[in-house]
Amino acid sequence: MKHAVVPRGRSLAWYLDEEIRLAQNVQEDLFFCWRVKPTVIYGRHQQREAEVNESYCRDHGIAVVQRKSGGGCVYADEGNLMLSFISTDTHSEAVFERCIGFVAEVLRSLGLEAVATSHNDILVGGRKVSGNACYALPNATIVHGTLLYDVNLDALEQAITPDEAKLKKHAVQSVRQRVTNIRPMLPNIRNIEELEQYFINHMKS
Repeated sequence: MKHAVVPRGRSLAWYLDEEIRLAQNVQEDLFFCWRVKPTVIYGRHQQREAEVNESYCRDHGIAVVQRKSGGGCVYADEGNLMLSFISTDTHSEAVFERCIGFVAEVLRSLGLEAVATSHNDILVGGRKVSGNACYALPNATIVHGTLLYDVNLDALEQAITPDEAKLKKHAVQSVRQRVTNIRPMLPNIRNIEELEQYFINHMKS
């Protein structure tokens, strides 16, 4: 798998457009890592008003973007490592499982007991550390996901408004109880830049 070098410091919408641009001309499987300023991203089948705390996002300068892939609403900031995979394989379900499995495998190589679930998440210690989604094109498959390294969990909890039934399904009272950062679990990784390089090295091998 080849690492695609992309500019830093762009908006989330730019990176989503870059995924499609790369996918339209893809000749071999690619991946790239990226980070964004505080942004809420909701899925193609979700209603913005039901998933996003609009007043909180407006007051705190948090962008709100809808993506073309499905899945749930997530919050990202500079403490969130975003991962994008672009495959020439159009069997999207197989690509999706392979990419999520790869992320879980890399986390396990770091000593974390990471488990991929049937709900497109990766859990460590029963808490979500990564959410993922898939988008199929005629000639390629795009898989993208979040990885909570050192995200502002207060902002995450306030910016999105998950359905109460979803929280009850996971036996928690708030989204804060369901997710966790992996930074405290990785004493040998000093910052998110080192985590990103670790992923790049493993993906290229």
